[in-house]
Amino acid sequence: MTESAPTAPAPAEGERHASWLELFFDLTAVAGVAQLAHLLHGSPGWDDVALYAVMFLAFWTGWMLFTVYGNVSGDEVRTWTVLTGMFGMAVMAAAVHGVREDRAGAFALAYILVRSLAGKAWERRGEYVPELPITQLGLGLTPWVVSMWFDGTERYALWALGLAIDLTVMFSVSGTRLAARVDARYAREAGPGRRAAAKPAAALMDAPHLGERLGLFQLIVLGEAVAQVVAAASRVEWDAALYSVGVGSFLLLLLLWSLSLRHGADGVPLLAWDVLPVRLVLPLHCFVAGAVAALAAGLGDAVEHTHHPVPEPVRWLLCGSLAVYLAVAGVAALSSGRGVGGTLLLVGPSLAAVLLTAAAARQAEAAHLVWLLVAAAAWTRLVTERLRPGRRERPARPAP
Repeated sequence: MTESAPTAPAPAEGERHASWLELFFDLTAVAGVAQLAHLLHGSPGWDDVALYAVMFLAFWTGWMLFTVYGNVSGDEVRTWTVLTGMFGMAVMAAAVHGVREDRAGAFALAYILVRSLAGKAWERRGEYVPELPITQLGLGLTPWVVSMWFDGTERYALWALGLAIDLTVMFSVSGTRLAARVDARYAREAGPGRRAAAKPAAALMDAPHLGERLGLFQLIVLGEAVAQVVAAASRVEWDAALYSVGVGSFLLLLLLWSLSLRHGADGVPLLAWDVLPVRLVLPLHCFVAGAVAALAAGLGDAVEHTHHPVPEPVRWLLCGSLAVYLAVAGVAALSSGRGVGGTLLLVGPSLAAVLLTAAAARQAEAAHLVWLLVAAAAWTRLVTERLRPGRRERPARPAP
């Protein structure tokens, strides 16, 4: 019988934990995730899903920049810098509801200010983060500035372009390449007859603290899913069908919690500690969080359709979001040394079942659909227990 235990080691003595300021800042994540999930309520089309993906990535980027700033700064963090960033994030969250009407400009402007404020925070510290190249390479912000002179689809396309540039930078620019860029720029500024500022220093991140912060964000997203199910259940008739959907939804979220936080790292399911650089872990974390937030909206809609067949857009939203979650889990498992065969065994049957359900389960009742998703997630969870490798100790990097 295999032993059931979380893969994350217990916190070491003296290890940092999230401060009251950081937890207060995370309230904007609670509000933002809730607002973003509402973009997918009803019968979302592909344009709705695309807009949700762009806005979620933008909101998560703002949260991540200030999270890393607090991680590196520690006790030296500037409280008013974080609170100002928090206000900008709150404006972004408030603008989500009317983004298709007259608040898209407010969302874009708040994002620009949040990004700019985060950049200034690093300038004041005289540091850059090798594992977070967008702190030094801000080209992705340019399309957002240009978007202020456009409306509608053109504006959203410019937002997507800016975020695509940021993702490309995150995946392609290593810490070594970023350090070389910083050195080259400093050499140009410190040429003959010039008075250059002090050379930026490479900042080190506190790995256990960052892992905790990323895990807390995933808890926030899972909490939003619980809230969606509870709110929807309060508006429909309580009977055996609702009990079945409610229990199934709870078990599905329990399985995702287990895969992400007990059998994963940094909130990413099936990821082992310290196998990927932070610049790759962060996008994976974003994709997982966005998928679970979309699943939250789908579960709320499924509960509301307890006594009717689930509409096709809701079915695709539920299955598609879980498919994204499982695909990221597969990438994490493969990078964690489970091998191609082990990874396919872990997520292959689950992913195939979810996609088949999306394509073939037309006119499915909510209870049947939710329990099919539970079965898919349960397979990955069960195989994870059977194939769980030895626990990998999490390295503690010293704070600067």
